[in-house]
Amino acid sequence: MGQQDGLIAGLEAYAGKILASMAIIVATVFIAAMAKHVIRRSLQQRLPLHIYKTIENIVFYSIVAAGAISILGLFGVSLSGLIVAGGFAGLVVGLASQQTISNLVSGIFLLIEQPLRVGDPVNIDNVGGIVADIGILSTRIRTWDGYIVRIPNSKVFDAKIENYQRTKARRVEYEVGISYRSDIEKAIEALRKMIEEHPYCLVNPGPQIFVDRYADSAVILKIRCWTPPQVWFNTKIELQTMTKKVLEEAGVEIPFPQLDLHIKDSTTIPVEFSPMEREKEQNQESIREDNKNTSMVGDS
Repeated sequence: MGQQDGLIAGLEAYAGKILASMAIIVATVFIAAMAKHVIRRSLQQRLPLHIYKTIENIVFYSIVAAGAISILGLFGVSLSGLIVAGGFAGLVVGLASQQTISNLVSGIFLLIEQPLRVGDPVNIDNVGGIVADIGILSTRIRTWDGYIVRIPNSKVFDAKIENYQRTKARRVEYEVGISYRSDIEKAIEALRKMIEEHPYCLVNPGPQIFVDRYADSAVILKIRCWTPPQVWFNTKIELQTMTKKVLEEAGVEIPFPQLDLHIKDSTTIPVEFSPMEREKEQNQESIREDNKNTSMVGDS
């Protein structure tokens, strides 16, 4: 009877721990969500997006980690004991969750090093777009087409990251072809004036316009200028759109692809028909003659 009472007492104690664990989980999620909400409302208008987002993630995951440690403590599991007694089981779990741990560690390093920030236009592992979120396990990119791409943080950390935002100026570069009959200096001067009058093209470094190569149908001019990265795309579109009008107003022709054929001598080429082709040609000539005679009789 005493053994049965002890078993019931043990089950009651275990059930109490389960209920307490559930309560801790609910409280942890609630507190973490509230802390995230408070940080967002307090810092969103005062700090840049990448700074308050980093603080938000650190606080959120710290509260979640504290709740997990509290639950372990209910069942008599201490961190030191868990580390010492993990042994083989810890090794197996570690190998099984190696990728997850790698993503976790990489996410921490990304938050510390900050090679990219939320809102940055980037290209990571041939995925280009705007950084939507940097989580503890993965990074989400909103592509130029509007899709959300999730990349594990371990791949982000090891990949070549092209960040188009982390610079003071970005170069606009494009080409235009002008006719060989056009005045190159006049074209360069017109394009230079267009760039100098554009509000987002920087004075220093200044624009560069030069002959890049001589193509089959046109002289190719290379056009370069620098602009703030925030307006790079719109500036490039505007310059490319204005280029045609500016060159036309300057009397510079943008040619179509063309091929000039020069015949130096006019030579008569004798043509000889085979007997079969000759007979076929005579038959066709006879038919044309009959049709002509028939038409003349009808007219009379």
